[in-house]
Amino acid sequence: MPPNTAIIGGGLAGCEAARQLADSEERVTIFEMKPNRFSPAHTNPDLGELVCSNSLRSDDPLSAVGLLKEEMRSLGSLVLEAADRTRIPAGKALAVDRERFAGVVSDRLQDMPGVQIVRKEVLGLDDPVLTPFKRVVIAAGPLAGESLSRSLQQRTGEEGLSFYDAIAPIVAADSIDFKRVFWASRYEPDSRDYLNCPLNEEEYHRLRQALLNGEQARARDFESRTHFEGCLPVEVLAERGEMTLAFGPLKPVGLTDPRTGKRPFAVVQLRAENKEKTMFNLVGFQTRLTHLAQKRIFCTIPGLESARFERLGSIHRNTFVNAPRVLAPDLELRESPGVYLAGQITGVEGYVESAACGLWLGMHLVARTRGRKLDLPPRETALGGLLHHLQADTKNFQPMNVNFGLCPPLEVRAKKSRRKELYAHRARQAWQGWLHRFFLV
Repeated sequence: MPPNTAIIGGGLAGCEAARQLADSEERVTIFEMKPNRFSPAHTNPDLGELVCSNSLRSDDPLSAVGLLKEEMRSLGSLVLEAADRTRIPAGKALAVDRERFAGVVSDRLQDMPGVQIVRKEVLGLDDPVLTPFKRVVIAAGPLAGESLSRSLQQRTGEEGLSFYDAIAPIVAADSIDFKRVFWASRYEPDSRDYLNCPLNEEEYHRLRQALLNGEQARARDFESRTHFEGCLPVEVLAERGEMTLAFGPLKPVGLTDPRTGKRPFAVVQLRAENKEKTMFNLVGFQTRLTHLAQKRIFCTIPGLESARFERLGSIHRNTFVNAPRVLAPDLELRESPGVYLAGQITGVEGYVESAACGLWLGMHLVARTRGRKLDLPPRETALGGLLHHLQADTKNFQPMNVNFGLCPPLEVRAKKSRRKELYAHRARQAWQGWLHRFFLV
């Protein structure tokens, strides 16, 4: 009989790993603590829940994340299969109806022979429930339970690393004043993928000042106020300079207010949360403000004066290991053979990156069962660059989104406008070579 693999956590990484194993007729048991226990950010009992946003970011084939999606699709990604089935308009981004997305992921795994889903919280690596398993994959995500986190810390001998990740608010569509907002994507005036709340100079500075003065949620004693640079709370951006927001999430570039025929001084963009466009996410407004402060401040945004918030922003601890020190290149714990990590807890950041990590680990475990070796993809590829980041020799290891900076520099000089094209072309060539070698072994 093939080894039965235990996967702790039914998030994106765990589901991708389970799909790869089950597709190869291996037995998998997914341990998911929901609905018996929810983290501070989770609300849906389904597997594959998206908590921070409903966007899987750019689908541009010349972007690093778009290229990573392309590589994942070629490997049969469950997450992208579900995303494509539940996609909603969002310009060049791949956004989904998050409720339908989680439903598709859950149904797909529940229907697969060899997959067992156990609704139980695993309290640690010594939990008796893991005794029958030859392999264990920890894919509990950045919100792993405190008991499991302590157990992992004991195994690694490392002090836990943590940073804050913030969730943006969601507002009901029928509470938006559509007379004060307009539809458009940047450089696409006829698009109806985003709602835009235009701000004049006075309104922008008033909003920034309110963010600076807003009361923030108090952190618990064991948590530190360290933020991941790729997902900074909006009030932290406001602190960094008078125009930081205007050149960041509130930038008006490529947008023209049809009522004035001019570019606004700043713009707050709202992205649809579902296909029916009954809810909208405040893009870039992840926050640690208190709920009362959020309601007061965000209702000063033009068009949101009477906003009804379906979900307010929140803040939670995000935990990851010092991957270069505690993980082997194949994501196995150096001090605990047979125990692997996958997803954001390894130090990759983002939905797509987490799923890609789990997908690769699932493929690797299948190869090991069959007595084969699966090399890491070349660093020139998006997935290869991401996985090699987990081996980076650095004093201050930090989570990372996929980007071309993780790949080797180009060997030719090129104008900035052509660099993405060259990175993508080189990556595709390297990817095809890797696939050819793997599938012929």
